[in-house]
Amino acid sequence: MTARKAFVFDAYGTLFDVYAVAKSAEAMFPGMGSRIAVIWRDKQIEYARLVSLSDPSSGGSRYYQPFWDLTRHALSYSLQMLRLEHSIEQVDTLMAAYEKLDPYPECAAVLQTLQSKGLVTAVLSNGSPQMLKMAAQSAGLSDWLDHLISIEPAKHFKTSPVCYALAPDVLKLPTSSLVFVSSNAWDVVGAKWYGFYTCWINRQQLPYETIGVPPDRSFASLEGLLDLL
Repeated sequence: MTARKAFVFDAYGTLFDVYAVAKSAEAMFPGMGSRIAVIWRDKQIEYARLVSLSDPSSGGSRYYQPFWDLTRHALSYSLQMLRLEHSIEQVDTLMAAYEKLDPYPECAAVLQTLQSKGLVTAVLSNGSPQMLKMAAQSAGLSDWLDHLISIEPAKHFKTSPVCYALAPDVLKLPTSSLVFVSSNAWDVVGAKWYGFYTCWINRQQLPYETIGVPPDRSFASLEGLLDLL
């Protein structure tokens, strides 16, 4: 493998805990917080795939909507599915919580260590630019992330190859020198197919996908990445 130059991280579920919104949802809808968080996340990913697969042309999907908008649609669907009466103000409150997701506890220390070794740290995410900026600031990770790369210019969502291509393009580095890190196994499959050296952060000790190429390395948390140094 070419000498590693940069670590490219997925954001949601890898650096930021997408299920942290369950706390705000539980306060608003007692007994339903965890269900809202799970359905919300699943529908968010489903909508992103629907948009990209329905028009896979390289110029961008005609159905593209920013990830922030899809996230709001996914939340509305989740509340309707659970038959929870809700107001626009309640939706706004939960969306505000999504802007300030909790980071996983080891994130800052790992990112700092990577930077101290002269490695570039970057995010490559479906998230809209403002979403990523707000999330990084709220989590206290802004100083430890050199680049926040949104897929927005591609007008597609991962796992479309045009999204993964943004990382080497923005970083001006060959794909072979980048380590792609995600806790989402489907994301790791897509990244591996694209050509990245991949690390899967398997926080929940789940089986890997039964299609695609296995990750190059698998760890229980981001701390495992330090074994690569």
